[in-house]
Amino acid sequence: MIKLKSRREISLMRESGKVAAAVLQALEEAARPGMATAELDRLAEKMIRRAGGEPAFLGYQGFPASICASINSEVVHGIPGLRRLKEGDIISIDLGVVLKGYYSDTAVTFGVGKIDSRARRLIDVTRRSLEKGIAAMGVGGHLSDISHAVQSYVESKGFSVVKTYAGHGIGTEMHEEPQVPNFGPPGRGPKLYPGMVLAIEPMVNAGSSEVEVAEDGWTVLTRDRSLSAHFEHSVALGKEGPEILTVL
Repeated sequence: MIKLKSRREISLMRESGKVAAAVLQALEEAARPGMATAELDRLAEKMIRRAGGEPAFLGYQGFPASICASINSEVVHGIPGLRRLKEGDIISIDLGVVLKGYYSDTAVTFGVGKIDSRARRLIDVTRRSLEKGIAAMGVGGHLSDISHAVQSYVESKGFSVVKTYAGHGIGTEMHEEPQVPNFGPPGRGPKLYPGMVLAIEPMVNAGSSEVEVAEDGWTVLTRDRSLSAHFEHSVALGKEGPEILTVL
């Protein structure tokens, strides 16, 4: 069942989203060659708790960290650890915050030091595909309008969308209905109404769309080991259109 949110609930989610956005910005600024991903995880947890929130991912279905840190061919759900970032890597950081009982979820991909043009283009296309998806979130439209906007843009640029994982509704739970795939024809699925809050999250591969799960049971990798990028915002739909909640 899709849960529509009141103005008060969206206001609380906006507070949670601002914390998540601030932490994600700080992590991007802190990341550098030689840094272990566990250091980024510790920084995220410290900042979230200092703001009065809790890391939404820590312990969720057994996940052992506050952020997902996915490097190069890792798509999502990478576990932070002793692995150190290298010049030329790209890293996707996904994090969630629960504040006053309300969740936010956001992700970004960025380069570590200088990255090559192919990696930069992948990041730019993925970021832009999220913008396209958000723009397609209009009152009276259908859920699959978002999905189609993401897929059609990504594929027009020669990349592929991951079809195994999807965005989702969000609110008093991390994952609520409906699922938000990053592919499909327009004009299908539930109609979009004011009060809907969705976590829209394109995952885009430089090569094949096929993925597999690593031996750790969490980390998702591209099957062909091509690069992957991931962007996400929590977005509320109002009468005048979409509002991104995970921004400063």
